[in-house]
Amino acid sequence: MEELVCYIVSKLVQHPDSVEVIETREEGRAHIQVYLAPEDMGQVIGRQGKIARAIRSIVKAVGTKEQVMVTVDFDERED
Repeated sequence: MEELVCYIVSKLVQHPDSVEVIETREEGRAHIQVYLAPEDMGQVIGRQGKIARAIRSIVKAVGTKEQVMVTVDFDERED
């Protein structure tokens, strides 16, 4: 799932090299943390959060297939 999120987000942003995705799993749960440049945050979130919701929906569908509960969070990269 980490690769999927990285691929989707890197295609949306102006600075794909700054995208960092970290996935942690434990006991049937997965948490995906996405770090990106502050100027790219609006492009990933989208209007009224529609793009972020779509990314979360895709990842949750994959998680359902793998029987894993998934959460996805987006954060600005701190340099």
